[in-house]
Amino acid sequence: MMRMLAGIAALFCLLQLSLTGLKIYGQTRGESLVEGFRFVEVASVADAMEQLYGKRAYMYHDMRPLDKAKFAGPAVTVLLNREENHDGSRALEGMLDAIDQAPAGSVYVMVVQDGLNYAGIGGLMSTAMKVRGLAGAVVDGGARDTPQISKIQFPVFSRSIVPSTTVNHYRFAGKNITVKCAGVDVRPGDIVVADMDGVVVVPVENAADVLKRAQQLDFTEHSMLPFIERYRSIREAVSKFGRL
Repeated sequence: MMRMLAGIAALFCLLQLSLTGLKIYGQTRGESLVEGFRFVEVASVADAMEQLYGKRAYMYHDMRPLDKAKFAGPAVTVLLNREENHDGSRALEGMLDAIDQAPAGSVYVMVVQDGLNYAGIGGLMSTAMKVRGLAGAVVDGGARDTPQISKIQFPVFSRSIVPSTTVNHYRFAGKNITVKCAGVDVRPGDIVVADMDGVVVVPVENAADVLKRAQQLDFTEHSMLPFIERYRSIREAVSKFGRL
């Protein structure tokens, strides 16, 4: 009975993927494209980028979510450079402007130079992003105020958790510029896809092809699950479906 229920659940998942695929394959611009990436698994997106372009598009292994998260959206980028100063928050005003000007649905991508011991995001910034409708934040640096971030359920990925501040230690160096975030180049408008496996960045000009391939990979993998449950063999499944 349990095996039958698992099979039914897998078939239902396949149906969802199929319907999503039918919707998105015919709509490859703007919001519909981003919507498609919200439904696929990040692992499939990473595989699609590697298969189509021979490119590693996923961030370092220590870029982790503070809580359970899944989102996708176009990147809004910010760079902070390490520089001791006495200007207080004035040195970071451009960072605040980037948040206030970010369109709803976008992903805030911040690089804090040599910043694993400094919190680039905290409760105030996360609250502002939440109320402005951002999809999430990805910070190559630290995060703090985790109880507040958890309370408002705003998705944040960071490379560390620390209690420190960037105030008087960093200076705003640019917004909506190309940055290297946790090993991956991110340009403004590139599509950032994140789930519990990590973060992948898709160049916007490749997004339609990558989404289509990722959906195909998802469909194949989810087709394999009931096959494995029925025949109890991973080798037979790989042989039949041609994917591991």
